[in-house]
Amino acid sequence: MTNEKLLVAMSGGVDSSVAALLLKQEGYDCIGATMQLFSDRVPLPCTPKSEAEDARLVAERLEIPFEVLDFSEDFRRHVIDYFVRTYLDGNTPNPCVECNRTMKFGRLLDAAKELGCDSIATGHYAKRSQDGNGRWLIHTAADVSKDQTYVLWSLTQHQLAHSLFPLGGYTKDEIRAIAQENGFCNASRRDSQDICFIPDGDYVSFIAELTGESFPQGDFIDLDGNLLGTHNGMIRYTIGQRKGLGIAFGKPTYVCSKSAKNNTVTLGNNDDLFSHELTAHAVNLIATDAFSSPTRIEAKVRYNAKAAPAWVEQTSPDTVRIRFDTPQRAICPGQSVVLYDGNCLVGGGIID
Repeated sequence: MTNEKLLVAMSGGVDSSVAALLLKQEGYDCIGATMQLFSDRVPLPCTPKSEAEDARLVAERLEIPFEVLDFSEDFRRHVIDYFVRTYLDGNTPNPCVECNRTMKFGRLLDAAKELGCDSIATGHYAKRSQDGNGRWLIHTAADVSKDQTYVLWSLTQHQLAHSLFPLGGYTKDEIRAIAQENGFCNASRRDSQDICFIPDGDYVSFIAELTGESFPQGDFIDLDGNLLGTHNGMIRYTIGQRKGLGIAFGKPTYVCSKSAKNNTVTLGNNDDLFSHELTAHAVNLIATDAFSSPTRIEAKVRYNAKAAPAWVEQTSPDTVRIRFDTPQRAICPGQSVVLYDGNCLVGGGIID
């Protein structure tokens, strides 16, 4: 048992609710907290009132204090502005990684200290451990289908030292069963599959409304630079896209790359989407300080991808080059490449 004081991030969903329950049962002195991420400067709310209310009801049931923390301006500056800027630059953002880095394990951790808490806890499916040298490590969750280590690669040793992941050893079915046994109002709530601030998935309309910008037509070109037709705004296309191009070629055709500078979208065959190599920047390493020489790892280039065997070479303190044993399909600049050694999260970076 422990009397350590914790701030538990409670979104209103079943995972964070059960996380609070488990930690209280272990003897932690818990405070529940919902991050208010909505402001009138954002077209759609990020934390609907119903979800915040569910979090409050669970906190009441657990008889723990509950706080609503207004982080709307921080969220706008750190996550939404990043999201918009990345798309306008012709890349594909990963807002969950940025939200974890700056908000859940950044701003929320700061708020925890202000409230007299030692650490924070979240409902992520991941495990934390400490090696013999005192280094904090992250490991994949027991429920492989729910594992969320992909979006945790940016966490620092300081953040990990003050973070708990109580769900790492459970399956999703077990978590729902615990919620039902304890009469939680959100026990059967569906998991969110969308970006929290774009629940309808229409990111183009969201960015247009937020910025007031229009997205001009430009050229579809082939890999040799030959003109193929006209696209309806570069922002509307993603690497690997086949449907919705608005142009017929008589054969399957895919988006292979985009250029914000030239306002062009390059099209090609499926085979043109595969690459053996990538480089990444903004690298953060968790399991080691640096790669002193080319090192065998496994790497994911998207959340739901299977980790693939590769070599990683560190080219500067915050950049790496990765060469895969077998070519990977539709590698998207702006997305994360995440490195693993078995079930240990080694680190990650942003794909160039």
